[in-house]
Amino acid sequence: MTGPEPAAVIGFLGLGSMGAPMAGRLAAAGHQVRGYDTAPGTRARLADGKHGVEVVDSAEQAVRGADTVVLMLPDSTAVDRALLGDGLISRLEPGTLVIDMGSSEPARTRELAASATGHGVSLMDAPVSGGVLGARQGTLTIMAGGTEEQLAQAGPLLDVLGSKVTHVGPAGAGHALKSLNNLMSATHLLITSEALLTGAAFGLDPATMLEAVNGSSGRSGSTEVKWPRFVLGRGFDSGFALRLMLKDMRTATGLAAATGTPSVLGEAAVALWERAAGRLPIDADHTEIVRWLEESRESAEQEAHDNAEADELRRPANVSTEGGPS
Repeated sequence: MTGPEPAAVIGFLGLGSMGAPMAGRLAAAGHQVRGYDTAPGTRARLADGKHGVEVVDSAEQAVRGADTVVLMLPDSTAVDRALLGDGLISRLEPGTLVIDMGSSEPARTRELAASATGHGVSLMDAPVSGGVLGARQGTLTIMAGGTEEQLAQAGPLLDVLGSKVTHVGPAGAGHALKSLNNLMSATHLLITSEALLTGAAFGLDPATMLEAVNGSSGRSGSTEVKWPRFVLGRGFDSGFALRLMLKDMRTATGLAAATGTPSVLGEAAVALWERAAGRLPIDADHTEIVRWLEESRESAEQEAHDNAEADELRRPANVSTEGGPS
């Protein structure tokens, strides 16, 4: 019988809506977690230690002496800036495992993994799906890219964070699959929302439609989770930003282009999400795509009304051509 896994020293970079609960779960599992976020307000909010995370004032402090460094950053540029631009990768102890759990670009992840090896450290990708609730509850789905040895080393930590860990391939494979998953998720949400708004305009009740659809072939994560939890109550508070979703969609269609795979529907979905991003607030939740569709419908109705009025004004008045009495 083996004893419990020894506690790890973990440097955690990125304490946003996903990173903070993930770091907290690792601390609650008995690991020593030092966390850092570039936003002073985020650091101040977590400084009370209620999450069990020691919040420090620099990334270098967070990773000093760490066995494992977890990155929950928004994109490859932020990851490169932290590891290469700020020189952290050269300050890590030999043998340190870096786990990029954000949504980075697959090709850049492969390049960074090779660079890490040259510095005597190891880098794998393990992006997640499941949202803020999954991060809090430790029920995330984790798509791991790396070697079997890396996965074995990371396994005890990943098991704290997720209920399903799948090794999907070498470095970059996790990020590739995460982007493709989000392209599917975003397209599901868009067509689901169009369909439900159409039904509502016809007089159907959205909750009733969802009840029926979720026992039918049209069901998806959008009908089972996103609409019931974040849209029906008008909260639009999934915790995942619309612009981050759009970034992942572009990564996926870029991957399709690089591999010579047609992506006609994917490109069309990206174009529509780009239009929504141009109209909604910069910090809009991705479920607010529904609001954009609603506003687009109202604008179309107003435009049709205005055009009808303009046509009426342009129509010539009825003038009698008959002569008067002689």
